[in-house]
Amino acid sequence: MNSMIETENLTVGYNDPIIKDICLKLESGKILTLIGANGSGKSTVLKTIGGYIKKLGGSVFINGENTDLLSEKDLAKEMSVLLTERVTPRLLTCREVVEMGRYPYTGRFGMLTEKDRDSVEKAIRSVDIGDIAEREFANISDGQRQRVMLASAICRESKILLLDEPTSFLDIHYKIRFLETVKNIAENNNTAVVISMHEIDLARKIADFAVCVKNGRIVYRGEPQEVFSPDIVCDIFDLPKELYRKYFDS
Repeated sequence: MNSMIETENLTVGYNDPIIKDICLKLESGKILTLIGANGSGKSTVLKTIGGYIKKLGGSVFINGENTDLLSEKDLAKEMSVLLTERVTPRLLTCREVVEMGRYPYTGRFGMLTEKDRDSVEKAIRSVDIGDIAEREFANISDGQRQRVMLASAICRESKILLLDEPTSFLDIHYKIRFLETVKNIAENNNTAVVISMHEIDLARKIADFAVCVKNGRIVYRGEPQEVFSPDIVCDIFDLPKELYRKYFDS
């Protein structure tokens, strides 16, 4: 199977490089977790791959095609991005927020077709938000908002999903529910998912592959059982081994 998304010697940052020579490859139906301490550049990597930040070097490919050759709208059809920033659209229902995810397919006036509405309904069902679809987005919980935003991303029906710290504002119930939904999307929709996280215990459960970032470079990569060893976790997060044993091995 050919990889859905690939980066080749990608360099990311704002004017000055934060991380250099990023080489990733992910096939459809698989989940890659990007791990690193706060401020390590995980969000910058995802925003650059998604086209929100101009890359400083290297290339991003989707099905072998350089994303530099794609228009903004075509790139949005290929790739959905859910960023970590809190958003609170005013005076919009949850359904209307989900509908916004169909913008690459709508015309100048943003009118939805029957196909668009069908995609919206499928997305609403897939994340189980039918009971809040007509409520105002501003008046629901953080956990519900994340599920609505996920529905907005997946209703685009792209085969690549980038998620930037999507569980940051969620309690453990909604973290697990959210990640289970993401896993089902990857498996059932054959979607390639790249997700940045710092919760090691959850990342090891959801990931097919893991990549660790530290000091401006990728320092470890591989399957979760290899990457999330005590020695590597302590190294990535500058954690004394006795504290790791106290909180993870007890």
